[in-house]
Amino acid sequence: MTMYITREVSKLWKKVCMETAVEWKLFKEKWKLLLVGLVCQYIHGLAARGVHYLHRPGPILQDVGFMILPELGKERGHVSENTFGLIFFSFILWTFHPFVYHSKRFYTVLIWRRVLAFLVGSQALRIITFYSTQLPGPNYHCREGSALARLPRPDNVLEVLFLNFPRGVFYGCGDLIFSSHMIFTLVFVLTYQKYGSKRFIKMLAWVTAIIQSLLIIASRKHYTVDIVVAWYTVNLVVFFVDKKLPEMPERTGVSQPLLPMSAKGKDSKSVEEQHKLLNGNSADNADWRQRIQLNGKHLENGGHALPEATMNGGST
Repeated sequence: MTMYITREVSKLWKKVCMETAVEWKLFKEKWKLLLVGLVCQYIHGLAARGVHYLHRPGPILQDVGFMILPELGKERGHVSENTFGLIFFSFILWTFHPFVYHSKRFYTVLIWRRVLAFLVGSQALRIITFYSTQLPGPNYHCREGSALARLPRPDNVLEVLFLNFPRGVFYGCGDLIFSSHMIFTLVFVLTYQKYGSKRFIKMLAWVTAIIQSLLIIASRKHYTVDIVVAWYTVNLVVFFVDKKLPEMPERTGVSQPLLPMSAKGKDSKSVEEQHKLLNGNSADNADWRQRIQLNGKHLENGGHALPEATMNGGST
């Protein structure tokens, strides 16, 4: 039993090290784009903090969602945050599963580059929207009489730059149209819809997104219009941005490996097994040869074929 555990731990460690080497190579190529995406997350937080200084509490606007859904109140308002936290951290864990699991359909660095692009596009539209019109916040801490509804002039610039974290993040007002929570939720769900492999989890993700929408309204964190606008805006942003971004390489099939294949003999066989591990193929089944489909015909990997567009001089 001890030998079995030791062997499995050794295999797992080997997978993690190999995956880390590949992802590190990609990270060195894409780190600037990732850094821009992270900086934009801070800018979005800074903009949300800034609009709080402009917020003026007033009567809650008439809202169909408020009429239908009873208010959760201050004591149960955490339910929507807990649901969002579950979605957020579940997605993060899923994006890093190639480091551990045998089945691999994407590279972690590349998928986060796409996710950050979707988030930045959606958040840029959000900033323009909530600075265009400030609505009176419906949440309990944004209503008339609350000490948090209006912010006094900051004592220094650091109070603004540091976002008064974490209090300023959880008790913001004025950044309503459209919901930031729904931006993250829908981007995560749409990403899993495209790159995930479990049909049941895809269905569960959409159901959870709907539940999250209702909980946000019931918590009075947003008006119903904030949720409705988020649903169609984020979907459109993801649709158009996804078309502009280059498609991610497949980790299975005939995609080019990221590790060099220059070794010979026993070393060549070892490197080949590493490629099979990285691409989610079994390293034990050495005689298995993958087939690809080209123009309705199946060719062995041993053969070399070019797509028809390439042979005709077209671009790939």
